[in-house]
Amino acid sequence: MLVMAEAVVAGYEGEPSGDWLLQAAVADSELVTAMAEGDRSALAELYGRYSGLMLAIGVRVLRERREAEEVLHDAFVEAFRSAAGYDPARGSVRTWLLVRMRSRSLDRVKSAGRSRRVALDELALARLPAPAEGSTGDERRVAEALVQLPRDQRVVIELAYFDGLSSTEIAARLGVPVGTVKSRTAAALGKLRTAWGAR
Repeated sequence: MLVMAEAVVAGYEGEPSGDWLLQAAVADSELVTAMAEGDRSALAELYGRYSGLMLAIGVRVLRERREAEEVLHDAFVEAFRSAAGYDPARGSVRTWLLVRMRSRSLDRVKSAGRSRRVALDELALARLPAPAEGSTGDERRVAEALVQLPRDQRVVIELAYFDGLSSTEIAARLGVPVGTVKSRTAAALGKLRTAWGAR
């Protein structure tokens, strides 16, 4: 799912230069190192950078903002406590945080025995919460990009990313072969990357 998380969020801030990306990655890594040494201001900085997008993921999975805010808090507390275990070889800091948020949100859904899947269509897009104050608006761009996908491709992305289903589970739910699920996923991710690259 690390790859899926990167695919869903990659490129949302436009197409900055390679130097800018390198500086941001180094700065994020340095903040995690500082967190591992107990620096709470580093935690606050990462919160400022990524809380808006993380909250959007939580709201999308949980369908309830207050509950998503609780999970967001827990995800950052956990990130602070486990900062020493961050491994840059497994993904960027942003991916590390987003995967943590998504996993905790899915855990909350499963622990409550709920199934909250709601198809993302124009109506759902209109009901998305306004971006949090100070956010980059990434959460709305995620929703807008997903809405542009053909329905069959959008559904497999939603089931995989927001409901945490495997390709086999998605195939069983939709009544299609696993290969069809994989091809739809690949096509959807290709279209999302193309759309973000054009921003």
